[in-house]
Amino acid sequence: MNKKLAVALSGGAVLVLALSGCSSDDGNEKLDAWAKQVCDAVKPQAQKIEAANAAIQKETSDNSTPEAVQKTDAQAFQDMADAYKAIGTAVNTAGAPNVDDGETKKANAVKELNEISASYAGLKKQVDGLDTKNQAKFADGLKGVATQLDKLSQSGNDALKALEEGDVGKSMAKQESCKSTSASPAASSTAS
Repeated sequence: MNKKLAVALSGGAVLVLALSGCSSDDGNEKLDAWAKQVCDAVKPQAQKIEAANAAIQKETSDNSTPEAVQKTDAQAFQDMADAYKAIGTAVNTAGAPNVDDGETKKANAVKELNEISASYAGLKKQVDGLDTKNQAKFADGLKGVATQLDKLSQSGNDALKALEEGDVGKSMAKQESCKSTSASPAASSTAS
């Protein structure tokens, strides 16, 4: 059952990895400075999210006790909530990118990142509330969490995409910290 959770989770990691953009060498110093600030702040959070994904994938209900799965999943969701919140703060702190409609794009992206953070915090509460004494109830509860997670990973990250369009994406792609963020995203289309 936790395999489904892991597959659903891998889709969530793609959100952060989306912050890596595509490459170009058009110069815009202000925008490059903004992109560097955001990318430098995003990198450790992306690593935190990848580590949380890995922890959940490692702790499967096939070979672990419900208590161990619950503890691992709850911690992973908390880590993800914290990471997305920190990314939202980083984008907010960096200010609006030096592009048309930059303020709106920034505000929408921050709002979206904070909503994702709140969703992971909600999943943590859900996992904390599961009955680990009853294997069948626990498995059913995990199915519910996996369903929520699947919705979260497929929910539109339109504001993030809008933030990274055009020159912003080009500037982010030039940043070393954004390039290394896009480590191999897990296959989110496979199911078990």
